[in-house]
Amino acid sequence: MTAAAGIATLPGWRLALFGLPGLPLAALTLPLYIYLPTYYADTLGLGLGVVGGVLLAARIWDMITDPVVGVLADAVRLPGGRRRGWMVAGLPFTIAGIWMLMSPPDGAGAVHLLVWSIVLHLGGTMMALSQQAWAAELSDGYDERSRIITVREVFVILGTLAAIALPVLAGGGGTAVTAAGLATLGAAIALLLPVTTAAAVIAVPEPDRPVARARGQLARLGALVANRPFRRLIGAYIANGFANGLPATLFLLYVSHVIGRPDLAGPLLFVYFAAGILAAPLWLRLAARTSKHRAWTIAMAIATSAFLPAAFLGTGDVVPFLIICIATGATLGADLALPNAMQADVIDIDRLETGQERAGLFFALWGFATKAALALGIGTAFPLIDAAGFDSAADDGGGALALTVLALVYGALPVPFKIWAILLVRRFPLTREIQSGLAEEIARRRSPAVATPPGCGPPSSRKPSCSLSVAAPRASCSRSSAS
Repeated sequence: MTAAAGIATLPGWRLALFGLPGLPLAALTLPLYIYLPTYYADTLGLGLGVVGGVLLAARIWDMITDPVVGVLADAVRLPGGRRRGWMVAGLPFTIAGIWMLMSPPDGAGAVHLLVWSIVLHLGGTMMALSQQAWAAELSDGYDERSRIITVREVFVILGTLAAIALPVLAGGGGTAVTAAGLATLGAAIALLLPVTTAAAVIAVPEPDRPVARARGQLARLGALVANRPFRRLIGAYIANGFANGLPATLFLLYVSHVIGRPDLAGPLLFVYFAAGILAAPLWLRLAARTSKHRAWTIAMAIATSAFLPAAFLGTGDVVPFLIICIATGATLGADLALPNAMQADVIDIDRLETGQERAGLFFALWGFATKAALALGIGTAFPLIDAAGFDSAADDGGGALALTVLALVYGALPVPFKIWAILLVRRFPLTREIQSGLAEEIARRRSPAVATPPGCGPPSSRKPSCSLSVAAPRASCSRSSAS
Protein backbone atom coordinates (compact mmCIF):
# COMPACT_ATOMS: atom_id res chain seq x y z
CA MET A 1 0.00 0.00 0.00
CA THR A 2 1.04 3.56 -0.59
CA ALA A 3 1.57 6.29 1.91
CA ALA A 4 -1.40 8.02 0.42
CA ALA A 5 -3.61 5.41 1.93
CA GLY A 6 -2.54 6.48 5.38
CA ILE A 7 -0.41 3.40 5.93
CA ALA A 8 2.93 4.00 7.60
CA THR A 9 5.04 2.14 10.12
CA LEU A 10 5.24 3.82 13.50
CA PRO A 11 8.86 3.85 14.73
CA GLY A 12 9.52 1.43 17.57
CA TRP A 13 10.33 4.10 20.15
CA ARG A 14 7.13 6.03 19.39
CA LEU A 15 5.14 2.81 19.53
CA ALA A 16 6.62 1.98 22.94
CA LEU A 17 5.74 5.43 24.27
CA PHE A 18 2.23 5.09 22.86
CA GLY A 19 1.73 1.81 24.72
CA LEU A 20 3.16 3.05 28.04
CA PRO A 21 -0.12 4.41 29.52
CA GLY A 22 -1.46 0.86 29.35
CA LEU A 23 0.93 0.01 32.18
CA PRO A 24 -0.81 2.06 34.93
CA LEU A 25 -4.25 1.81 33.30
CA ALA A 26 -4.09 -1.98 33.66
CA ALA A 27 -4.41 -1.60 37.42
CA LEU A 28 -7.94 -0.28 36.97
CA THR A 29 -9.25 -3.72 35.97
CA LEU A 30 -8.21 -7.10 37.42
CA PRO A 31 -6.00 -5.93 40.34
CA LEU A 32 -8.60 -3.40 41.48
CA TYR A 33 -11.24 -6.11 41.76
CA ILE A 34 -8.88 -8.53 43.46
CA TYR A 35 -7.81 -6.20 46.27
CA LEU A 36 -10.49 -3.58 46.90
CA PRO A 37 -13.41 -5.87 47.85
CA THR A 38 -11.41 -7.77 50.46
CA TYR A 39 -9.79 -4.63 51.89
CA TYR A 40 -13.02 -2.65 52.25
CA ALA A 41 -15.04 -5.66 53.44
CA ASP A 42 -12.56 -7.06 55.97
CA THR A 43 -10.04 -4.38 56.94
CA LEU A 44 -12.51 -1.47 56.91
CA GLY A 45 -15.36 -3.67 58.14
CA LEU A 46 -18.04 -2.85 55.55
CA GLY A 47 -18.91 -6.49 54.90
CA LEU A 48 -18.93 -8.40 51.63
CA GLY A 49 -22.63 -7.78 50.98
CA VAL A 50 -22.32 -4.00 51.19
CA VAL A 51 -19.08 -3.89 49.20
CA GLY A 52 -20.50 -6.19 46.53
CA GLY A 53 -23.62 -4.05 46.14
CA VAL A 54 -21.63 -0.82 45.93
CA LEU A 55 -19.19 -2.18 43.35
CA LEU A 56 -22.07 -3.60 41.30
CA ALA A 57 -23.74 -0.17 41.25
CA ALA A 58 -20.45 1.43 40.20
CA ARG A 59 -20.00 -1.17 37.47
CA ILE A 60 -23.51 -0.51 36.11
CA TRP A 61 -22.66 3.21 36.01
CA ASP A 62 -19.45 2.33 34.19
CA MET A 63 -21.33 0.35 31.53
CA ILE A 64 -23.85 3.15 31.00
CA THR A 65 -21.20 5.84 30.59
CA ASP A 66 -19.22 3.88 27.97
CA PRO A 67 -21.41 4.78 24.95
CA VAL A 68 -21.95 8.32 26.25
CA VAL A 69 -18.21 8.96 26.48
CA GLY A 70 -17.72 7.27 23.10
CA VAL A 71 -20.18 9.57 21.34
CA LEU A 72 -18.77 12.69 23.01
CA ALA A 73 -15.16 11.71 22.30
CA ASP A 74 -16.01 11.40 18.60
CA ALA A 75 -18.01 14.64 18.50
CA VAL A 76 -16.00 17.04 20.70
CA ARG A 77 -12.44 18.05 19.87
CA LEU A 78 -10.68 19.09 23.08
CA PRO A 79 -7.41 21.06 23.14
CA GLY A 80 -4.68 18.65 22.09
CA GLY A 81 -6.82 16.60 19.72
CA ARG A 82 -9.83 14.32 19.54
CA ARG A 83 -8.03 11.41 21.23
CA ARG A 84 -5.09 12.96 23.07
CA GLY A 85 -7.28 15.71 24.49
CA TRP A 86 -9.74 13.23 25.97
CA MET A 87 -6.93 11.14 27.45
CA VAL A 88 -5.55 14.20 29.22
CA ALA A 89 -9.04 15.25 30.35
CA GLY A 90 -9.54 11.87 32.00
CA LEU A 91 -6.33 12.12 34.01
CA PRO A 92 -7.57 14.15 37.02
CA PHE A 93 -10.63 11.93 37.48
CA THR A 94 -8.56 8.75 37.29
CA ILE A 95 -5.82 9.97 39.64
CA ALA A 96 -8.29 11.34 42.19
CA GLY A 97 -10.38 8.16 42.11
CA ILE A 98 -7.48 5.76 42.47
CA TRP A 99 -5.87 7.77 45.26
CA MET A 100 -9.05 8.14 47.31
CA LEU A 101 -9.93 4.46 46.92
CA MET A 102 -6.49 3.11 47.77
CA SER A 103 -5.68 5.60 50.54
CA PRO A 104 -9.10 6.01 52.17
CA PRO A 105 -9.42 8.45 55.08
CA ASP A 106 -10.49 7.38 58.54
CA GLY A 107 -14.18 6.61 58.64
CA ALA A 108 -14.46 5.82 54.94
CA GLY A 109 -17.64 3.87 54.29
CA ALA A 110 -20.00 2.77 51.54
CA VAL A 111 -20.64 6.31 50.26
CA HIS A 112 -16.90 6.94 49.94
CA LEU A 113 -16.45 3.68 48.04
CA LEU A 114 -19.38 4.42 45.70
CA VAL A 115 -18.51 8.05 44.89
CA TRP A 116 -14.83 7.46 44.19
CA SER A 117 -15.50 4.25 42.27
CA ILE A 118 -17.79 6.24 39.97
CA VAL A 119 -15.14 8.96 39.57
CA LEU A 120 -12.47 6.36 38.82
CA HIS A 121 -14.62 4.53 36.27
CA LEU A 122 -15.40 7.79 34.47
CA GLY A 123 -11.75 8.81 34.24
CA GLY A 124 -10.61 5.32 33.30
CA THR A 125 -13.20 5.10 30.52
CA MET A 126 -12.17 8.50 29.12
CA MET A 127 -8.51 7.46 29.04
CA ALA A 128 -8.72 3.83 27.92
CA LEU A 129 -11.40 4.39 25.29
CA SER A 130 -9.50 7.35 23.82
CA GLN A 131 -6.29 5.35 23.58
CA GLN A 132 -8.09 2.46 21.88
CA ALA A 133 -9.70 4.76 19.30
CA TRP A 134 -6.38 6.55 18.81
CA ALA A 135 -4.65 3.22 18.14
CA ALA A 136 -7.25 2.34 15.51
CA GLU A 137 -6.68 5.67 13.74
CA LEU A 138 -2.88 5.71 13.79
CA SER A 139 -2.69 3.58 10.66
CA ASP A 140 -4.93 2.32 7.88
CA GLY A 141 -2.68 -0.72 7.38
CA TYR A 142 -4.01 -4.21 8.16
CA ASP A 143 -0.81 -5.55 9.73
CA GLU A 144 0.39 -2.25 11.20
CA ARG A 145 -2.81 -2.03 13.23
CA SER A 146 -2.07 -5.46 14.68
CA ARG A 147 1.43 -4.29 15.61
CA ILE A 148 0.23 -1.10 17.31
CA ILE A 149 -2.50 -2.78 19.33
CA THR A 150 -0.33 -5.79 20.30
CA VAL A 151 2.32 -3.49 21.79
CA ARG A 152 -0.33 -1.66 23.80
CA GLU A 153 -1.76 -4.92 25.14
CA VAL A 154 1.71 -6.17 26.12
CA PHE A 155 2.03 -3.08 28.33
CA VAL A 156 -1.41 -3.84 29.75
CA ILE A 157 -0.29 -7.36 30.71
CA LEU A 158 2.93 -5.98 32.22
CA GLY A 159 0.89 -3.50 34.22
CA THR A 160 -1.41 -6.25 35.44
CA LEU A 161 1.57 -8.28 36.64
CA ALA A 162 3.07 -5.31 38.47
CA ALA A 163 -0.24 -4.31 40.03
CA ILE A 164 -0.87 -7.83 41.32
CA ALA A 165 2.59 -8.13 42.87
CA LEU A 166 3.23 -4.62 44.21
CA PRO A 167 0.67 -4.45 47.05
CA VAL A 168 1.71 -7.86 48.39
CA LEU A 169 5.42 -7.02 48.25
CA ALA A 170 4.88 -3.60 49.84
CA GLY A 171 2.81 -5.21 52.57
CA GLY A 172 5.64 -7.52 53.63
CA GLY A 173 5.25 -10.41 51.20
CA GLY A 174 2.26 -12.12 52.79
CA THR A 175 -0.89 -13.13 50.98
CA ALA A 176 -3.06 -10.46 52.65
CA VAL A 177 -3.13 -6.93 51.28
CA THR A 178 -2.36 -4.27 53.88
CA ALA A 179 -3.19 -0.57 53.94
CA ALA A 180 0.46 0.16 53.15
CA GLY A 181 0.43 -2.19 50.17
CA LEU A 182 -2.74 -0.69 48.73
CA ALA A 183 -1.46 2.86 49.26
CA THR A 184 1.79 1.95 47.51
CA LEU A 185 -0.11 0.73 44.46
CA GLY A 186 -2.26 3.88 44.46
CA ALA A 187 0.80 6.13 44.68
CA ALA A 188 2.55 4.24 41.88
CA ILE A 189 -0.47 4.62 39.59
CA ALA A 190 -0.92 8.30 40.49
CA LEU A 191 2.72 8.98 39.60
CA LEU A 192 2.94 6.84 36.46
CA LEU A 193 -0.32 7.90 34.80
CA PRO A 194 0.59 11.56 34.11
CA VAL A 195 4.17 10.69 33.15
CA THR A 196 3.25 7.93 30.70
CA THR A 197 0.31 9.87 29.28
CA ALA A 198 2.48 12.94 28.70
CA ALA A 199 5.09 10.79 26.96
CA ALA A 200 2.48 9.31 24.61
CA VAL A 201 0.74 12.61 23.90
CA ILE A 202 3.99 14.47 23.16
CA ALA A 203 5.75 11.76 21.15
CA VAL A 204 2.96 10.25 19.06
CA PRO A 205 1.07 12.28 16.44
CA GLU A 206 -2.67 12.12 16.11
CA PRO A 207 -4.18 11.87 12.61
CA ASP A 208 -6.23 14.90 11.66
CA ARG A 209 -9.74 13.51 11.44
CA PRO A 210 -13.02 15.47 11.40
CA VAL A 211 -15.27 15.29 14.43
CA ALA A 212 -18.44 13.26 14.15
CA ARG A 213 -21.76 14.97 14.79
CA ALA A 214 -23.32 13.57 17.98
CA ARG A 215 -26.87 13.69 16.55
CA GLY A 216 -25.62 12.10 13.35
CA GLN A 217 -24.09 9.22 15.30
CA LEU A 218 -27.32 8.41 17.06
CA ALA A 219 -29.32 8.77 13.85
CA ARG A 220 -27.05 6.32 12.05
CA LEU A 221 -27.02 3.48 14.53
CA GLY A 222 -28.72 1.47 11.81
CA ALA A 223 -25.50 1.49 9.79
CA LEU A 224 -23.70 0.01 12.76
CA VAL A 225 -26.28 -2.74 13.19
CA ALA A 226 -26.12 -3.48 9.44
CA ASN A 227 -22.34 -3.86 9.61
CA ARG A 228 -22.14 -7.66 9.23
CA PRO A 229 -18.47 -8.05 10.24
CA PHE A 230 -19.15 -5.96 13.35
CA ARG A 231 -22.07 -8.19 14.33
CA ARG A 232 -20.01 -11.35 13.93
CA LEU A 233 -17.02 -9.90 15.74
CA ILE A 234 -18.85 -8.54 18.75
CA GLY A 235 -20.84 -11.78 19.04
CA ALA A 236 -17.62 -13.78 19.08
CA TYR A 237 -16.07 -11.36 21.54
CA ILE A 238 -18.97 -11.64 23.98
CA ALA A 239 -18.94 -15.45 23.78
CA ASN A 240 -15.17 -15.58 24.23
CA GLY A 241 -15.29 -12.96 26.99
CA PHE A 242 -17.91 -14.97 28.88
CA ALA A 243 -15.77 -18.09 28.49
CA ASN A 244 -12.75 -16.21 29.86
CA GLY A 245 -14.76 -14.60 32.65
CA LEU A 246 -15.79 -17.90 34.25
CA PRO A 247 -12.27 -19.11 35.16
CA ALA A 248 -11.13 -15.56 35.97
CA THR A 249 -13.93 -15.32 38.52
CA LEU A 250 -13.23 -18.73 40.06
CA PHE A 251 -9.43 -18.87 39.81
CA LEU A 252 -8.65 -18.28 43.50
CA LEU A 253 -11.37 -20.70 44.64
CA TYR A 254 -10.22 -23.36 42.17
CA VAL A 255 -6.55 -23.17 43.18
CA SER A 256 -7.42 -23.12 46.88
CA HIS A 257 -10.04 -25.86 47.04
CA VAL A 258 -9.60 -28.08 43.97
CA ILE A 259 -5.80 -28.02 43.62
CA GLY A 260 -5.44 -27.43 47.36
CA ARG A 261 -2.59 -24.90 47.09
CA PRO A 262 -3.79 -21.36 47.88
CA ASP A 263 -0.16 -20.36 48.46
CA LEU A 264 0.55 -20.91 44.74
CA ALA A 265 -2.22 -18.64 43.42
CA GLY A 266 0.13 -15.68 43.00
CA PRO A 267 2.96 -17.60 41.28
CA LEU A 268 0.50 -19.36 38.96
CA LEU A 269 -1.04 -16.02 37.96
CA PHE A 270 2.45 -14.68 37.30
CA VAL A 271 3.26 -17.65 35.05
CA TYR A 272 -0.02 -17.17 33.17
CA PHE A 273 0.57 -13.49 32.40
CA ALA A 274 4.28 -13.97 31.71
CA ALA A 275 3.42 -16.61 29.10
CA GLY A 276 1.07 -14.09 27.52
CA ILE A 277 3.84 -11.51 27.19
CA LEU A 278 6.38 -13.96 25.78
CA ALA A 279 3.97 -15.42 23.21
CA ALA A 280 2.50 -12.11 21.98
CA PRO A 281 5.12 -11.60 19.20
CA LEU A 282 4.39 -15.10 17.90
CA TRP A 283 0.70 -14.30 17.44
CA LEU A 284 1.58 -11.03 15.74
CA ARG A 285 3.82 -12.93 13.31
CA LEU A 286 1.17 -15.59 12.68
CA ALA A 287 -1.46 -12.92 12.00
CA ALA A 288 0.89 -11.28 9.48
CA ARG A 289 1.51 -14.60 7.70
CA THR A 290 -2.14 -15.68 7.65
CA SER A 291 -4.79 -13.26 8.91
CA LYS A 292 -5.99 -11.84 12.21
CA HIS A 293 -9.10 -13.96 12.39
CA ARG A 294 -7.24 -17.18 11.56
CA ALA A 295 -4.59 -16.48 14.19
CA TRP A 296 -7.27 -15.70 16.78
CA THR A 297 -9.18 -18.86 15.86
CA ILE A 298 -6.02 -20.95 16.38
CA ALA A 299 -5.41 -19.27 19.74
CA MET A 300 -8.94 -19.99 20.93
CA ALA A 301 -8.69 -23.60 19.75
CA ILE A 302 -5.44 -24.07 21.70
CA ALA A 303 -6.94 -22.46 24.80
CA THR A 304 -10.01 -24.69 24.57
CA SER A 305 -7.99 -27.89 24.19
CA ALA A 306 -5.56 -26.96 26.96
CA PHE A 307 -8.17 -25.77 29.44
CA LEU A 308 -10.65 -28.63 29.36
CA PRO A 309 -8.41 -30.98 31.44
CA ALA A 310 -8.69 -28.49 34.33
CA ALA A 311 -12.20 -29.83 34.90
CA PHE A 312 -10.75 -33.20 35.89
CA LEU A 313 -7.82 -32.24 38.12
CA GLY A 314 -7.78 -32.75 41.86
CA THR A 315 -5.82 -32.15 45.03
CA GLY A 316 -2.08 -31.89 44.45
CA ASP A 317 -2.23 -31.70 40.64
CA VAL A 318 0.10 -28.70 40.59
CA VAL A 319 2.28 -29.69 37.62
CA PRO A 320 -0.63 -30.43 35.23
CA PHE A 321 -2.28 -27.15 36.22
CA LEU A 322 1.01 -25.29 35.74
CA ILE A 323 1.15 -26.65 32.18
CA ILE A 324 -2.44 -25.50 31.64
CA CYS A 325 -1.54 -22.02 32.91
CA ILE A 326 1.41 -21.81 30.50
CA ALA A 327 -0.57 -23.07 27.50
CA THR A 328 -3.63 -20.89 28.06
CA GLY A 329 -1.54 -17.91 29.13
CA ALA A 330 0.34 -18.14 25.84
CA THR A 331 -2.93 -17.41 24.02
CA LEU A 332 -3.67 -14.32 26.14
CA GLY A 333 -1.86 -11.92 23.81
CA ALA A 334 -3.96 -13.10 20.87
CA ASP A 335 -7.17 -12.79 22.89
CA LEU A 336 -6.38 -9.21 23.88
CA ALA A 337 -4.81 -7.79 20.71
CA LEU A 338 -6.26 -9.50 17.64
CA PRO A 339 -9.99 -8.83 18.23
CA ASN A 340 -9.18 -5.15 18.89
CA ALA A 341 -7.15 -4.99 15.67
CA MET A 342 -10.05 -6.61 13.81
CA GLN A 343 -12.37 -4.00 15.30
CA ALA A 344 -10.15 -1.26 13.85
CA ASP A 345 -10.67 -2.81 10.40
CA VAL A 346 -14.42 -3.10 10.92
CA ILE A 347 -14.59 0.65 11.58
CA ASP A 348 -13.39 1.24 8.00
CA ILE A 349 -16.71 -0.13 6.73
CA ASP A 350 -18.56 2.39 8.88
CA ARG A 351 -16.37 5.22 7.57
CA LEU A 352 -17.49 4.45 4.03
CA GLU A 353 -21.11 3.86 4.97
CA THR A 354 -21.66 6.98 7.10
CA GLY A 355 -18.83 9.34 6.19
CA GLN A 356 -18.15 9.76 9.92
CA GLU A 357 -15.23 9.01 12.23
CA ARG A 358 -16.86 6.95 15.00
CA ALA A 359 -14.02 4.88 16.44
CA GLY A 360 -14.90 6.15 19.91
CA LEU A 361 -18.46 4.82 19.67
CA PHE A 362 -17.28 1.46 18.32
CA PHE A 363 -14.77 0.95 21.13
CA ALA A 364 -17.31 2.17 23.67
CA LEU A 365 -19.67 -0.59 22.56
CA TRP A 366 -16.67 -2.94 22.67
CA GLY A 367 -16.03 -1.90 26.28
CA PHE A 368 -19.69 -2.36 27.13
CA ALA A 369 -19.57 -5.89 25.69
CA THR A 370 -16.41 -6.67 27.68
CA LYS A 371 -17.96 -5.58 30.96
CA ALA A 372 -21.25 -7.31 30.20
CA ALA A 373 -19.45 -10.58 29.47
CA LEU A 374 -17.55 -10.35 32.76
CA ALA A 375 -20.74 -9.57 34.66
CA LEU A 376 -22.44 -12.58 33.04
CA GLY A 377 -19.51 -14.75 34.09
CA ILE A 378 -19.81 -13.63 37.70
CA GLY A 379 -23.60 -13.93 37.63
CA THR A 380 -23.37 -17.48 36.30
CA ALA A 381 -20.42 -18.95 38.19
CA PHE A 382 -21.31 -18.11 41.77
CA PRO A 383 -24.98 -19.20 41.69
CA LEU A 384 -23.97 -22.54 40.12
CA ILE A 385 -21.38 -23.43 42.74
CA ASP A 386 -23.62 -22.07 45.51
CA ALA A 387 -26.45 -24.35 44.35
CA ALA A 388 -24.03 -27.28 44.57
CA GLY A 389 -23.35 -26.46 48.22
CA PHE A 390 -19.89 -24.93 47.84
CA ASP A 391 -18.63 -23.24 51.01
CA SER A 392 -15.32 -21.39 50.81
CA ALA A 393 -15.05 -21.29 54.60
CA ALA A 394 -15.29 -25.06 54.98
CA ASP A 395 -12.12 -27.16 54.97
CA ASP A 396 -13.61 -29.55 52.40
CA GLY A 397 -15.21 -26.77 50.35
CA GLY A 398 -18.66 -28.17 51.00
CA GLY A 399 -18.03 -31.75 49.94
CA ALA A 400 -17.12 -33.79 46.87
CA LEU A 401 -20.14 -32.70 44.82
CA ALA A 402 -19.44 -29.02 45.43
CA LEU A 403 -15.79 -29.39 44.36
CA THR A 404 -16.78 -31.36 41.27
CA VAL A 405 -19.20 -28.64 40.20
CA LEU A 406 -16.57 -25.97 40.90
CA ALA A 407 -14.07 -27.81 38.68
CA LEU A 408 -16.63 -28.30 35.89
CA VAL A 409 -17.75 -24.67 35.91
CA TYR A 410 -14.11 -23.59 35.91
CA GLY A 411 -12.78 -25.92 33.20
CA ALA A 412 -15.66 -27.37 31.17
CA LEU A 413 -18.40 -24.73 30.99
CA PRO A 414 -16.22 -22.22 29.08
CA VAL A 415 -15.57 -24.74 26.27
CA PRO A 416 -18.87 -24.49 24.31
CA PHE A 417 -18.68 -20.70 24.38
CA LYS A 418 -15.12 -20.77 23.05
CA ILE A 419 -16.28 -23.08 20.27
CA TRP A 420 -19.17 -20.71 19.51
CA ALA A 421 -16.69 -17.82 19.18
CA ILE A 422 -14.47 -19.90 16.89
CA LEU A 423 -17.42 -20.69 14.59
CA LEU A 424 -18.35 -17.01 14.38
CA VAL A 425 -14.91 -15.79 13.28
CA ARG A 426 -13.36 -18.70 11.40
CA ARG A 427 -14.79 -17.36 8.11
CA PHE A 428 -14.64 -13.69 9.01
CA PRO A 429 -15.46 -11.77 5.81
CA LEU A 430 -13.10 -8.81 6.29
CA THR A 431 -9.82 -10.16 4.93
CA ARG A 432 -6.48 -8.44 4.34
CA GLU A 433 -7.27 -7.93 0.65
CA ILE A 434 -10.69 -6.41 1.31
CA GLN A 435 -9.34 -4.13 4.03
CA SER A 436 -6.63 -2.93 1.64
CA GLY A 437 -9.36 -1.96 -0.80
CA LEU A 438 -11.16 -0.10 1.97
CA ALA A 439 -8.02 1.81 2.91
CA GLU A 440 -7.52 2.89 -0.70
CA GLU A 441 -11.12 4.04 -1.04
CA ILE A 442 -11.00 5.92 2.27
CA ALA A 443 -7.80 7.69 1.23
CA ARG A 444 -9.35 8.57 -2.12
CA ARG A 445 -12.42 10.11 -0.50
CA ARG A 446 -10.31 12.08 1.96
CA SER A 447 -8.58 13.77 -0.94
CA PRO A 448 -10.23 17.18 -1.51
CA ALA A 449 -9.75 16.80 -5.27
CA VAL A 450 -11.91 13.67 -5.45
CA ALA A 451 -15.65 13.95 -5.90
CA THR A 452 -18.04 11.89 -3.82
CA PRO A 453 -18.87 8.56 -5.55
CA PRO A 454 -22.13 8.68 -7.50
CA GLY A 455 -25.11 7.62 -5.41
CA CYS A 456 -23.26 7.81 -2.10
CA GLY A 457 -24.07 11.39 -1.29
CA PRO A 458 -22.31 13.66 1.21
CA PRO A 459 -21.99 12.70 4.87
CA SER A 460 -24.86 15.06 5.67
CA SER A 461 -27.33 13.22 3.44
CA ARG A 462 -30.47 12.19 5.23
CA LYS A 463 -30.48 8.78 3.55
CA PRO A 464 -26.89 7.67 3.01
CA SER A 465 -26.76 4.80 0.56
CA CYS A 466 -23.06 4.12 0.41
CA SER A 467 -22.08 0.79 1.88
CA LEU A 468 -19.40 -1.79 1.45
CA SER A 469 -19.40 -5.03 -0.42
CA VAL A 470 -17.27 -7.34 1.69
CA ALA A 471 -17.18 -9.83 -1.15
CA ALA A 472 -14.85 -7.65 -3.22
CA PRO A 473 -11.60 -5.88 -2.46
CA ARG A 474 -12.95 -2.49 -3.57
CA ALA A 475 -15.62 -0.37 -1.93
CA SER A 476 -18.84 0.06 -3.86
CA CYS A 477 -22.15 1.81 -3.47
CA SER A 478 -24.73 -0.87 -2.82
CA ARG A 479 -27.41 -1.25 -0.18
CA SER A 480 -27.55 -5.02 -0.43
CA SER A 481 -23.93 -5.56 0.56
CA ALA A 482 -24.42 -4.27 4.07
CA SER A 483 -26.54 -7.19 5.12
